[in-house]
Parts: sequence; C-alpha cells; structure tokens
Amino acid sequence: MNASDFPNQHLASGAVRLAHLGVIRIEGEDAAGFLQGQLTQDFVMLEPSQARLAAFCSAKGRMQASFVGFRRSPDEILLVCSRDLLASTLKRLSMFVLRAKARLSDASDAFALFGLAGDAVPPPLPATPWSLWRDGAASVVRLYPADGVARALWVAPADTAGPTVPALPEALWHWMDVRSGVATLSQPVFDAFVPQMLNYESVGGVNFKKGCYPGQEVVARSQFRGTLKRRAYLVHTDAGLTVGQAVFHESDAEQPCGTVVQAAAHPGGGFDAIVSMQTSAAAQGHLHAGSANGPALELLPLPYPLLDDI
Repeated sequence: MNASDFPNQHLASGAVRLAHLGVIRIEGEDAAGFLQGQLTQDFVMLEPSQARLAAFCSAKGRMQASFVGFRRSPDEILLVCSRDLLASTLKRLSMFVLRAKARLSDASDAFALFGLAGDAVPPPLPATPWSLWRDGAASVVRLYPADGVARALWVAPADTAGPTVPALPEALWHWMDVRSGVATLSQPVFDAFVPQMLNYESVGGVNFKKGCYPGQEVVARSQFRGTLKRRAYLVHTDAGLTVGQAVFHESDAEQPCGTVVQAAAHPGGGFDAIVSMQTSAAAQGHLHAGSANGPALELLPLPYPLLDDI
C-alpha cells in the first residue's frame, strides 16, 4: 500500500493510546550528562524544541533498547521505549549512575502516550522528524511519516485530557509504524543488532561526533570502515509474520539471512515488516519467512535514503 491507497488523509487521521510503550524518567542536574555517556545520541546539546532517537547498546555494540527522548525541563528527560524492555533497561542504566546527580525511575504510570496521525498532528509542529512542540502540558514529537501520512508522539501527564480527535485503530497505527521504516526494539530482538543494522544512522539515531558510550567503538568501526553487511528493509508477504522470525534466501536452507524486527497486519491483507538482513541476500531477492521454502517476501522501497558508509 502506498500514499495513493489513502485517497483522503482523513482515513488515516486520529489518535491511539500507545499501551505497548513506557517511560523512563531521568531527573537531576546531571541527567543530560549521564545519558550522554550511555546512549548513541547527544543529549547534552538537546534543545527544548528537539527530541532524539537513540539506542542503548552492550559493550559489543548490540542494541538492548531504543528510545525517543526529550527534555521536559532543564533537569528532567523522558525516554519512551518498548514496555517489555523497560524494567531490564532501567536496571542496567541505574548501575551506571554512580556519583552522577541523576535519579532514574519508571514513570510509565505518570504519563499518557498517544500516537497521532494525519490531520490529528498539530500544524505548529515543525515538519522535520524529531522536532518537538509544547501544547500546554503535552510534548508532541514529530515521527517519520508512513506513506506520506504525518505522524507524531504525544506525551503528557496522566491526568491531562487526551487529544480531542477521532480514535485511530490500534492495528492501523502499528502498521503505519512499520511503514515508517523506523524500528522500535522489543524483547524478541534484544541484543541482536548494531544500530546500523536497523538503519539508525540514517534516521537520526546515532551521533558519530559525541563522546564515548557502551559499544561506541563497534558502532563507529562499522560505519567508518565500510563494513555494513546488514541493513533494515521493508517487506510484504501474504502470510503472518512474528518479531524474531528468521528470514531465509532460497539458495540456503541452513543459515538464515535476516530477522523480522517489527511486523503488522496490512490493512489490505497479508503482513508488512521491517527485516534486518544481509545486503547481499536483499540484492538477490527470492526471500522467504521461516524457511527457505516458506512464504515469499516482497521487498518494498525504503521511505528514506540511507547514509553512505564512510
């Protein structure tokens, strides 16, 4: 499905509560400095009008969580992530606080999270992805679009009235999330990818000029030595897909060439997914889910350009 399948953007307009996401809150005068040493993005230079896509990596550069992060005040930063990774991520991040003046907590119950799409995205929100606009107590972050349909993340204290727009089907939001091409890490693919395997360097998820963080040397080496052999791709199939499912090339029944990172039902039938796989296999085509003779996968165009290896 492409933009022409939405003859009227109102069909994909509205808001949906994002129950699958949670919030880690970092408070204290060292909040930004602490995150600067832990995540792939620059939080020290984070402006009030900006958000950040970022990853938390192991020492081997493998992603253990992904976030949309932004300031609520000079000494308070929120990280929005998949709920199924929140507890373990919070525990691991807390181990590194040491003497930093920063307090970490699970603030999921303190905030309401909604996804906005189409006409529900406020016009004052700048068009650049990861821009942020304040709407009273709410923080609204521009996300990558889906087939030309605008999207945003709305975050506000739990007692704030939600967006006064039509309800959007949850399944449609999940499909649009996939179609944006920007993956949110979840438990089935924990510790499976360096950020470039999900195209994070191409969608604002990695800053190569900031200081060190866990896995930084691996992430930088992958970029600057031209060793990127896996990328994220969009695919479609008539069969169901699940996160963590293996992808095979028909020429090799033994070794998978990729992994399903995020998947959702296509409104017109079948499934769409973000798959991280070997670039050589993607170039050859003839891809299948689950086994070398499983359901065929059709490669779809990425909705954004990839940053060249350096």
